[in-house]
Amino acid sequence: MLTDGSRRLVMDIHVNGEIRNVIVRAADTLLHILREQLGLTGAKPGCENGDCGACTVLVNGWPIKSCIMLAVEAVGHEITTIEGLKDTPIQKAFLKKWAFQCGYCTPGFIMNCYALAKIHPDADDTMIQEWLGSNICRCTGYEEINEAIKSVLASNPHLGAKPL
Repeated sequence: MLTDGSRRLVMDIHVNGEIRNVIVRAADTLLHILREQLGLTGAKPGCENGDCGACTVLVNGWPIKSCIMLAVEAVGHEITTIEGLKDTPIQKAFLKKWAFQCGYCTPGFIMNCYALAKIHPDADDTMIQEWLGSNICRCTGYEEINEAIKSVLASNPHLGAKPL
């Protein structure tokens, strides 16, 4: 990291398989940098205090709420946004099960469900409910989202065997 002489840092972050150069203030959140500098708008600003999960991204494969992570904390870590997922089983399951309505919360749910399937491919109902509880949807019930993650877990029992 280098400073540009104005209390901002010039740094590289690893996002969706690419090294990206950004200029940040010490107080900038990862969400802000992803959206404003990198144009990755899939992570949504919702509550901006870590409650709703609309801004969920993966950091080294684990779901993190990017609105409460400082951008400087991303250095040395692999960040994956919804834009970094391509044609994954969970994305297909969300479509097949109609696990969305307005879609604002959907990227956060998909990121969370993707991580759950990778980290806990044998997740039971209690674990699924616990993981889904970290995201909020105001438009619909969670039944379709629950069905989507269950269908992915049931269709590929070895999903978690591969590293993220």
